[in-house]
Amino acid sequence: MSNIAYLASDIHATSHTFVRREIAALRALGLKVTPYTIRRGASGDSAAENLLGRSVIAYVMAIGWAFLASPRRFVASWLLALRHRVPGVKSLIWSQFHFVEAILLARLLRNSGASRLHNHFANSGATVGFIAASYSRLPWSLTLHGISETDYPAGPLLAEKLEAASFVACASYFMRAQAMRLVDRSHWRKMAIVRCGIDPKALPKAKPHSDGEPTKLICVGRLSPEKGHLGLLDALALVASEGAEFQLVVVGDGPIGADIRLRASELDLLERIRFVGALSEAETLTEIAAADVLVLPSLMEGLPVVLIEAMAMRRPVIASRVAGIPELVADSGTGYLFTPSDWEDLARKLSALLAVRSEWQRIGEAGYIRVVDEFRIEHTASRMAHLFSGEMLS
Repeated sequence: MSNIAYLASDIHATSHTFVRREIAALRALGLKVTPYTIRRGASGDSAAENLLGRSVIAYVMAIGWAFLASPRRFVASWLLALRHRVPGVKSLIWSQFHFVEAILLARLLRNSGASRLHNHFANSGATVGFIAASYSRLPWSLTLHGISETDYPAGPLLAEKLEAASFVACASYFMRAQAMRLVDRSHWRKMAIVRCGIDPKALPKAKPHSDGEPTKLICVGRLSPEKGHLGLLDALALVASEGAEFQLVVVGDGPIGADIRLRASELDLLERIRFVGALSEAETLTEIAAADVLVLPSLMEGLPVVLIEAMAMRRPVIASRVAGIPELVADSGTGYLFTPSDWEDLARKLSALLAVRSEWQRIGEAGYIRVVDEFRIEHTASRMAHLFSGEMLS
């Protein structure tokens, strides 16, 4: 049986739950999967082999092993690490850390009998995986998720990774299009659509909508500029000025949390908003189940798993018409879409949805059917299994 190694930067993170879910589903299909992570989980979770936080001796021994096993491949991998980086002294220094991590990973892969390596996200973790696979002479593949993987510093390095990959799983057609524009057409055939899968049966049961009570909105995401929270506040101020009653739960933390709270105060919205900070996956899903509507005002996205989960719980959603989101949300069908950065349009869509409570059940059911049709973990894991077997998908 082939042994597939999976690598992610922080496989224990809440944001990487879908990676762990994919591994479990592949194992259920009979595949052997060994997970690796760059960073150790906050709780010291040992479900995956971690590359950081080991003793100096472990890294020295890995380097010695790699050089003695094949000096030529050792030097070639070191040169690859030197070359595969963005300009600057800082990136030069980091490239040496990436090289050491890659050599340690290569030794772990050899010891585990890995037959191939797969990375989630085209970030620095993928750079480590790329170098390790190059040294180990293993097939290497990659899953692309969001537009941040085409931004600096990952973006300038993405084309070489795409060319080296045996296949590229793309979470959305949008991301496949971004990948295609970076490489020669001869590489297009190895790019397949593989959604981030969820298990609808494992989600909490959503609470019934309460007539006569203020609409319960929820927004889930890191409190950073690209998530659009400040624009959401402007839209909510417009909705409030029309006399609409609502409460908003904000799940997440981040660098502009103080700015968001200040803006909410300036717009006289603080009494309508509950900031709960970063929550665990289970706590986040419980909050979504208790809400009436999920709002995603992002300026930049991939295809957010939280959006898929909310629809699987039959919650109406309002999201920006950006990146892969329109592949999931059909405007006025499985949810509502607004023009990215047009906060007046978001306000109009919010007002429209708040005015048709009788339609929420229909919209929720349509969203649930959409998710079940294409985003069930059994379906997405099966597509990954076909790719690992060498079968190219359309």
